[in-house]
Amino acid sequence: MDELTSVDELPVLVIGAGPVGLAAAAHLHERGLPFTVVEAGEQAGASVGQWGHIRLFSPWRYNVDAAARRLLDAAGWPAPDDEQLPTGAELVEGYLRPLAELPALAPRVRYGARVTALGRVGVDRVRTAGREQAPFVARLAGGEEILARAVIDASGTWRTPNVLGANGLPAHGEDQAAAFVDHALPDVLGTDRDAYAGRHTVVVGAGHSAANTLLALAQLVEQAPGTRVTWVVRGSAIDRALGGGEADALPARGALGMGLKLLVDTGQVTLLTGFAVTAVRPGAGTVELVAGDGRTVTADRVVSATGFRPDHTIASELRLDLDPVLGCTRALAPLIDPNEHSCGTVRPHGIDELTQPEPGYYAVGMKSYGRAPTFLMATGYEQVRSIVAALAGDWSAARDVRLDLPETGVCSATLGARSLFDEAAARFGLPAEVPAQLISSALRHLPAAGSVADATRAAAEELGIDPGVALQLAALAGDQFDAPPATADGSRFRLVTLPTAGGNCCG
Repeated sequence: MDELTSVDELPVLVIGAGPVGLAAAAHLHERGLPFTVVEAGEQAGASVGQWGHIRLFSPWRYNVDAAARRLLDAAGWPAPDDEQLPTGAELVEGYLRPLAELPALAPRVRYGARVTALGRVGVDRVRTAGREQAPFVARLAGGEEILARAVIDASGTWRTPNVLGANGLPAHGEDQAAAFVDHALPDVLGTDRDAYAGRHTVVVGAGHSAANTLLALAQLVEQAPGTRVTWVVRGSAIDRALGGGEADALPARGALGMGLKLLVDTGQVTLLTGFAVTAVRPGAGTVELVAGDGRTVTADRVVSATGFRPDHTIASELRLDLDPVLGCTRALAPLIDPNEHSCGTVRPHGIDELTQPEPGYYAVGMKSYGRAPTFLMATGYEQVRSIVAALAGDWSAARDVRLDLPETGVCSATLGARSLFDEAAARFGLPAEVPAQLISSALRHLPAAGSVADATRAAAEELGIDPGVALQLAALAGDQFDAPPATADGSRFRLVTLPTAGGNCCG
């Protein structure tokens, strides 16, 4: 580059070829702005592919960016059913890969290109004079440098999970015990089954990732003799995991919580509360977790489902003003604070809330939320639409931020639920109508049975279903046991979407 004044002719650099990064690319193409996408993995949606076995809890119509859809439709894309819930693998194969392979995007997407540092040409973080006119420089792992007029960092947080230590620091011995510890969302019933079947697994964490792993492990308990599951949470109660009742904007979160409660009540999962992990001691084939109060639990495997955190290391030479609590922009922090908000109560936001003191650098998507677990994929799409409009000089569109979501934030009372129950029935080799019959029968038995577990067992006997399988189906149904008694024909049976991923929300 001969003259700094030609900076506007440089491409916009997009870091990450996941859902939000590719959405940014689609909007940049529509606006006629040059761009380059760099992806550390070897394919589009590389991180999503690592939890490909998990089903999202919002349907296709909320998982496809508008600009991306326009590009795909023009190319004759076989669009999926808008109301179906995709798995992570289906999201990659049915959407992200076809999008990345479009002629408008493919030549500008580079794989195996990991950014290790960002800066400005000729100036360090201290220098102010000429800073805004200096192009960005991105250094890749191999030493190559790419110049850009702006940077949209959609690299996410999947590669930087939180630690086991309850105080945010690695527990003593955690690094040495790495061989025993898996991070969030292992494929317990699929490719990772042999690592968990017939063994004792301790799941640490109280969020959605922990919940989904616990539900999968509970199924494995029924399938593989000797399988045991312990759930460790640092709080004195599991209210967070069980949902917020009437105060919770997500009914499906309550359903998931009731499923967990059922597993604990029936003894399929052993719960340890107030267990703040301070040390991890690897042994001969097992690992011991030590709590601050001296209690211990020994396991064959540990699943660390403690959430994720952003890594701003690559931007250490840029001028960032981050919220001291969440690690996001200060303007965004009060809008997404998990102490105050769930996914459904986060309002739309864009360029104004995501702007940093470093002009032209924007962290978007999951990374933009810092440590807040309330991110929505659709929110990320609106973020990049707003930012790209601003880069194109269309400030009216940039500040007209909107978000089209179901009325509860990500789930409605019937949204996609049928597919989940059909899938569960098929997994257990049962007719598709059995889950609904089971819940209707259990509701009839509940007043006399006195407990959810006893009502479920009575219903299983009535329908000729294995009691263990019945309890698994009941756990999936969750809060149906808080519904009014079913009529004789089951007409009051109400399907509720079970949140089964961190893929679209609250990861």
